[in-house]
Amino acid sequence: MKLDNEALIPCTQFSSALSKDEANSLVNRLNGWYLIEENGIQIISRHFTFKNYLSALEFANSVASLAEQENHHPRICIEWGKVTIDWWTHSINGLFINDFIMAARCERIFSELK
Repeated sequence: MKLDNEALIPCTQFSSALSKDEANSLVNRLNGWYLIEENGIQIISRHFTFKNYLSALEFANSVASLAEQENHHPRICIEWGKVTIDWWTHSINGLFINDFIMAARCERIFSELK
């Protein structure tokens, strides 16, 4: 099944962050995403490029709407012609399957806006 079609899984106090091997396996299923580590926390990140600022802003707003709908929020950095999206699960200080599902949904939004 494609990640963007999967339902989010509730993350509870008993949930744990994915291992590096699990994260590597999932990031390989995504287009253009890569793993970074920030303050000891694994994050998935991707830069999306656009022809201008307004197109970048439209994409960022679409991702923000999705994030509100799912109550799972990324870090979004908007620049002229570029949006960087970073996903991780704050409550577990690491990556969870939901981060990869939401990243795949970002890819779908990006492809629909092009």
